[in-house]
Amino acid sequence: MNYPDIDPVAISLGPLSIHWYGLMYVIGFVAAWWLGCRRASRLGLTRDDIGDLLFYCAIGVVAGGRLGYALFYGMGRLIDNPLWLFQVWDGGMSFHGGLIGVLLAALYFARKKRLAFFTLTDFIAPLVPIGLGAGRIGNFINRELPGRVTELPWGMPFPGMGPEPRHPSALYEALLEGLVLFAVLWAVSATPRQRGLISGLFLMLYGMFRFAVEFVRLPDAHIGFIAFGWVTMGMLLTLPMILAGAALIGWSRRQPVDQRLPG
Repeated sequence: MNYPDIDPVAISLGPLSIHWYGLMYVIGFVAAWWLGCRRASRLGLTRDDIGDLLFYCAIGVVAGGRLGYALFYGMGRLIDNPLWLFQVWDGGMSFHGGLIGVLLAALYFARKKRLAFFTLTDFIAPLVPIGLGAGRIGNFINRELPGRVTELPWGMPFPGMGPEPRHPSALYEALLEGLVLFAVLWAVSATPRQRGLISGLFLMLYGMFRFAVEFVRLPDAHIGFIAFGWVTMGMLLTLPMILAGAALIGWSRRQPVDQRLPG
């Protein structure tokens, strides 16, 4: 298969250029706002509350994602030039850093609204996968996250990396972290369940999906494999998510069913 030739710039108006990757962030936040408004009344929240929550989470995504990328993937560059941290136009965002940023934003909002932390994260978790899937499609359009060489019929040459067909790893992640994760979380969250279950499922399933795709995705060129010739930084950062998700699911099983939580 041929790699689709899609211009990374979606709209160009004179000196102003709007990239597909940026639009994917917009799609993710608009979808989260719309879905959140549908369920807001279950927690006694208003549309304005959902807007405030997404504003805090947006700050957490950008600040945490950028700082996480610098610490996990670009420490040497950060030490050489600390101002590089603020050069967001130079690329580089980390999901794991963004997740920490969102959790801190959720903690602040939960305290402000006097909500139990895991009640709020259970509310947030099903809103996230659409944005994750859209972001991976943005990576694919930007010709990022190249896969390893494959003989499978849907392999495609990656731009600038020779004629060998490669796994479209960004599309794998869009399917698993976006569509599949959303379907599972939205379905489970539509029925009464214990507090913490949805948050645990999000952590564990995302971690498992990301860990699996790392086997067909090339590691970052400036980092390579961390250990044993196959362990990547993505695997190393994702493994704690799987363990934390499993622990949270185990904890949730000892909690009473919360009738407020269905959508």
